[in-house]
Amino acid sequence: MSVTHDPYEEAKKQLRQTIDLLGLGDEVYEALAYPERLIRVRLLVKMDDGTTKTFIGWRSEHNSALGPYKGGVRYHPQTNEHEVIALSMWMTWKNALAGLPYGGGKGGIRVDPKKLSPGELERLSRAYFAAIADVVGVDQDIPAPDVYTNPQTMAWYFDEYSRIKRGQYFGVVTGKPLELGGLQTRVISTGYGTAVAAREAAKKVFGGVEGRTVAVQGFGNAGYYAAKFLSEMGAIVVAVSDSKGGIYNSKGLNIEEVKKVKDETGSVINYSNIERKITNEELLELDVDILVPAAIENVITEENADRIKAKVIAEAANGPTTPEAEKVLTSKGIVVVPDILANAGGVIVSHIEWVNNRMGGWIREEEAKARLEEKMVNNFHAVWDYWQKKLDTSKYNMRAAAYAIAVERVYRAMKLRGWI
Repeated sequence: MSVTHDPYEEAKKQLRQTIDLLGLGDEVYEALAYPERLIRVRLLVKMDDGTTKTFIGWRSEHNSALGPYKGGVRYHPQTNEHEVIALSMWMTWKNALAGLPYGGGKGGIRVDPKKLSPGELERLSRAYFAAIADVVGVDQDIPAPDVYTNPQTMAWYFDEYSRIKRGQYFGVVTGKPLELGGLQTRVISTGYGTAVAAREAAKKVFGGVEGRTVAVQGFGNAGYYAAKFLSEMGAIVVAVSDSKGGIYNSKGLNIEEVKKVKDETGSVINYSNIERKITNEELLELDVDILVPAAIENVITEENADRIKAKVIAEAANGPTTPEAEKVLTSKGIVVVPDILANAGGVIVSHIEWVNNRMGGWIREEEAKARLEEKMVNNFHAVWDYWQKKLDTSKYNMRAAAYAIAVERVYRAMKLRGWI
C-alpha cells in the first residue's frame, strides 16, 4: 500500500475543482492553496543507549479565517512536508463543513514510533511541543491525536506547554486522558462518526444498514470503532485488515474477538475463525455493500477504481481516494461519503472537549456522544441535500458538495474579514 501520489497535489486539485464549481477566481485559489504558516523543526532526542538522534517535525497552519487552527499530529516514518500541508488543508474544509469555529492545522514527525521506547517517545514528544510552543495555544492552534499518537502523547504535550508557559492550559490540546480533562467519547469519536455517516448513506442507497456487508481496511482506532459500531447497527462486517494483511469471513467477523487477537498478537491475520486471509488490496475489491477505507491516503486510485464493487464508501482515513479514481467511482454510481464529512467525528468531539475545558466542565459522556451523532446526521443530510438539489448528480458527487459548502464558508469568512 505504498503511497504513489503526492497528497498535497491531490488536495490542490480538489480545491481547484471546487473553486471552478463555485465560480470563484484565481485570487481565491491562490489564497487557499498554500498554508498561512509552515513550521519545520529539528528535534534532538537523547536515546536510551546514550546517543543523540535527530528527527524532523512539521506543523502546518493552513487557514484561520474561521478560528484557531485545529488538527492532529502524526508520528510516521513516511510523513513529509507535503503530506502535512495537505492534511492541514483538509482540516480547514472538515472544520468548516462541520460548522466548527476552527481553521485547519496538522502536524507530523518523521519517525517509526514502534522502534522507540516509552521514554524515548516521551522525550521526542516533549521536544516537539517545546519547539512549536510559541505558535500553539488555546486560541491559536490546538493539536490532537492522529496516526500513532494517543491520549498519553497529548498528556505530554499539555504538561510540556503548561511548564513552558507557567500555567494550566487544558485547552491547548484535545484528545487528552480523562484525568486531564479529556472525554471518553473522543476515543470512539472518529470511528463512531464514520459508522453514523455510513448508516445514513446506507439508508439513502439501500433503505437501511441492517444486513449489509462491510469491509474495513485499517484496524486502528478509527477502523476498529467503525467496524464495532456498524456491527452493532446491524451490518455484517465480513473483512478487516491492518498493515500486515486482512481476514475474510462471509458470515461475518466477531469484531471484539478480532480486536482481542490483534491486541495480543499484533495483527488481525492471527484470528482463526475465518474463511481465508486476504491482502489489503484484495479487501478494497471485495463484493460488499459498504467499504470503509480507514488506513492511509491514496489507496483507491485510477488503477483499482474500476474493480471496486461496494455501492457506498465511507472514508474514515484522510484522502484515501484520488481525484482520478473518484471520476471512475462517480461514473459507476458509487456513493462516496468523503473524508471531511465521514471522519469529522474526532474534531467534533475535540470541540466539545475544548469548550468543556474552557468552561471548567459542563457535559456528560452520554450527552457528548448524542451531540456527536446529531451533528454527524445533520452534516450528512446538509451535504446530501446540497448534492441532490444544487448539483448535477450525474456529473458531481458528495465530495463536490461537501467541498463547495466548506470552501464557500471559508471564502465568506475571509471576505468579511477583509483578507480578499
